[in-house]
Order: sequence, then structure tokens, then C-alpha cells
Amino acid sequence: MGPILGWLHPRELFTDVLNPLVSLAVAVILYEGGLSLRMKELGAHGTPILRLLTVGVVVTWILATLFALVVAGLTWEVAMVLGAILTVTGPTVIGPLLRQVRPRGPVEAIAKWEGIVVDVVGATLAVLVLHVATEAGAGGDAMQSATGAILDLGKTILVGTAFGVAGTYAFVIPLRRHLVPDELENAVSLAIVLAIFVASDQLAHESGLLAVTLMGFMLANRDDVSVHHIIEFKENLRVLLISTLFIVLAATVDLDALIACGWRGLAFVGLLIVVVRPACVFLSTLGTELKWADRAFLAALAPRGIVAAAVSSLFMLRLEEAGVAGADRLAPLAFLVIIVTVAVYGLSAGPLARRLGLSDPDAQGTLIAGAGPFALELGQALTKLEIDVVHVDTNRASIALARLDGLTAHYGSILSKKVVEALPLGGTGRFIGLTPNDEVNALASAHFAALYGKANVFQAASAENTGDDVRKDLRGRVLFSKEHSLTSLDIAVGRGAKVKGTQLTDEFNFAEFMERFPDAIPLGVLEDGRLSLFTAGKDPEAEPGQTLLTLVTPEPKDTKEPEAAAAAAP
Repeated sequence: MGPILGWLHPRELFTDVLNPLVSLAVAVILYEGGLSLRMKELGAHGTPILRLLTVGVVVTWILATLFALVVAGLTWEVAMVLGAILTVTGPTVIGPLLRQVRPRGPVEAIAKWEGIVVDVVGATLAVLVLHVATEAGAGGDAMQSATGAILDLGKTILVGTAFGVAGTYAFVIPLRRHLVPDELENAVSLAIVLAIFVASDQLAHESGLLAVTLMGFMLANRDDVSVHHIIEFKENLRVLLISTLFIVLAATVDLDALIACGWRGLAFVGLLIVVVRPACVFLSTLGTELKWADRAFLAALAPRGIVAAAVSSLFMLRLEEAGVAGADRLAPLAFLVIIVTVAVYGLSAGPLARRLGLSDPDAQGTLIAGAGPFALELGQALTKLEIDVVHVDTNRASIALARLDGLTAHYGSILSKKVVEALPLGGTGRFIGLTPNDEVNALASAHFAALYGKANVFQAASAENTGDDVRKDLRGRVLFSKEHSLTSLDIAVGRGAKVKGTQLTDEFNFAEFMERFPDAIPLGVLEDGRLSLFTAGKDPEAEPGQTLLTLVTPEPKDTKEPEAAAAAAP
């Protein structure tokens, strides 16, 4: 819309408020990112995360600066600033990639933490390097500039931490005392975030990014207030801001400058992908418990996002104002890195994860919404058949029972995006809606159809056909048959019915099984580790060699003829 068609000229349209608006938008994006960070993830994978945020940042900065000097042909001032900017990755592009790939193991949590927190670390580093570069460009003393940068770092950390803590309590205390009306909580949250960001930045440049990220992290890990509705609001706001920022910032790029990057620019991006990122990851994870496959996947996942775009556009202007030679090449080269890395990592992440065994194109893991009697019985049966199962339910007692039985279970609503993002979906490829609410099952099925495909989302039949009001294209495939509603299945389990797996043979085939156990409810078949569930509208079929899953009710014992009853029992 900008450099090619000439429809949008952001600097003429927004004039002097462009940079402040971009800074405020980035603050809200990082605050929302902080709300997604969980302390338990840091506790489980703290060592590799902290090393990536320290050793990894330094390695990336040094190597990126070196290649920017030698390959891209930048001056050392611009090369140092660009190298610092490119230490950031981008939660806005890593998050969607992880949700699509669904890798197994610790890499999902590590990549998410790195993508969010490294934006703060990288932006702070870039500010310090910019300080040195502008002082040097103005003819200042390099040693004095470096000393000033170190002092600025301490000031940034101190001020950002103080304002982050202050902002948290400025929001938490009114919430706990119910001083803020429910309909105004989102607005008050946004106002406090922007106020904290601006006030912190007034005392120390870029400390506001640390303050708002810390504020989001502290709010997300508190038990005394609920921020779920605020998280949902910030998610929607983030999408709007990111969409707008990418268009506006890309429209500021000089097309001639982008083309002028030429083969040197492409070679520089190639070295970032094949040398810098692998070196960063492997040096940062030496001596950790990460497997080789985990390290290889992390080494092939470093797309740059909106923070790199925003900071490069802003810093290019500051370098030009300081009279630094070659400053006009900073933003075009940064945008070239963004375009190429998003394309390369976006196309390669899925196939690479499958090649490394971290993801399965035909994943059999099952996400079950619900932890009622039948849902838990089915989950236990699938787990015994070595199929990973994850339960989600809003009933804490049911979740506790599931965990006591050794099942993976999480408390929360399946319709909450935040709950879903926190689930271990690596290795899952199927969704089953088994909540008592048919509309919840339908809405969840519509959501997970985009992730697993419509063929792999199922829901139980409704006892009262209340789901007839829900559009059929939004519903999951009805399990088993319309006669076997979730209510009837739960009642059957309550009366002692069990999910059993029976190996069919030529001598004992499906027809003979159903003849012997006419009241059994066929649920599906398992063959070579692949589960196929039966659905309504199609007669169940099973072949010899397959394992037949059925819900079988034990035959009642006849007290008058115990020997005959025992002989008839399965």
C-alpha cells in the first residue's frame, strides 16, 4: 500500500505522532505477551530459557554484527544497532507457528518464553548500542559512551522493575476491593499499562517495555485476582494492533532501498538462518537436558516480528538525526530479514518437526473436553492403548479424579483461548467434545476443526436434541449413534460399564462378538496404532486383526442359578 501502490504515506498522515503511537502499540503487545507466561514453565525449563536470553542474545548480537559489517557492507555503528535489533524474535509469529506444528516435549514452552522475553532484552540492548552509536557518530569518546551505556542498563532495569511492580499493584488492589466496575476493568487495565509505559520511559529509555512485560507476567501468575476476561480483551486488541502496525510500518519502507539490499542483503539473511541461529541455540543449550531433536528444532525457529520492525524504523530516524553514515539502510534490511525469516521458518517448521520426531502428521493424541464418567473411562482405555489423552473440564472435582487415575487433566473452559494455549497439545490430532453442554461441544468443535481438520473433531449426541439449533457445519461429527447420548453413556458407566479392547480374529470376528455381547456399544477400532471412531449415520465395521473398542456392561449375576450366570459372564 505504501512503496508500490503509493496509497499510504504514514509519515505524512501521522506526522510527529507516528513513533509515539508505534511505541504505545508495542507496549500493549508485550503486555499481552507477559500475560501468557507461566511460572511453572520457567521452573521446568528454566536453564535453557535463561541461557537463550543471556548467552544466546550475546552470540546472536556478535555474529549478526560481524556479518552485517562484512557481508551486508554496513558501517560499524549501523551494524551494531542492527545486530542488537535482530536478537529479538517475535511472539506474534512464533505463537501461531507453534499452534500449527504442536511439537512434543519442552520446545513449545521454551520457544514461547524466548519469543516474548527476548523482545524486552533485545530492545534494551538495542537502546544501549544506539546510545554508543549516536555518540560515536557525533564524535564522542567511545569509552565514555560505553560507560554511559552500562549505567543506562542499570537504570533501565531498576526503573522498569519498579514501575512494573507498581503497575501490578495499582491494578490488583482496586480489583481485590471491587472498586472498579466489571465493564470498566479492561479500560482501566489498558490505561494503567499505557501510563506505566510512558512514565517509566520518561525516566529511562525503553524501560517501559520491561515494565509492561513484567506487569503482565505478575498479573498472570497471581491467584488473588482473575484476569481471564482482560486476557481475552488484550488478545483481540493485539490482533488489531499487529495488523495495523505491519501495514503502517511496511508502508514507510523505501522500495528502492529494499531492492538496493541486493545479493548482499539476501546473503546476510541466509547467514542469520544457517549460522547465527544454530550457533546461538547450540552454545546456549550445552550441558542441558534437551535432546538433540529439541535443540535442532529450536535452531530452526527464529522468525522476526513486529518488535524488530518497529524498533528498526524508529532507530533509523535517530541514527539519521545523529548524522550516522548508512543509517538509511537499517530499516530496509530489517524488513528484508522479517520477510525472508517468516517465509523460511513458516514453511519449514512443520516438516522439520515431523522429520525430527517432534510432531506426527497423523497424530493420534486426543484432546477430550469433559471429565465425566464416560469421558474418564474412555480416556483410561485410550491411555492403556498408548494413545496420549488430555482432559479439560471446569469441574475441579472431576479434574482431581482424573489426575488420581493418572490422566493428564487441566482445569478451565475449552472455549478459553488462554486455557487452550496452555494445554500440552503436542502429539494431539483429534478433539472429542464430551461436556454436558451440547453448544459448548459444538463451539469447541468449530474451533478445533481449524486445527485438526473437520474429519478429526467429534462430539457426543445430545440427549434432548438441543443441538439441532446449532448450525450443522459448526458441529463435530456425532459419535457412535444418535441413540447413545452422553447422558446414557454416563449412566451406563455409573452402572459398571467399561470400555474394553478386543482383538478380532478370523475365528472371532465382529459379527460373532456382537452376537455374543448384543448390548455392547461399538466405539471404534484400533489398527497399527491408528484409532478410528465410529460415528452416527454409518454402521460400525471391524475387520480381523483390528482391536475393537466397545462399552460393555457386565451381565448381572443370577442368584438363583450362580453356575449358569458365571458361565454366561464375559
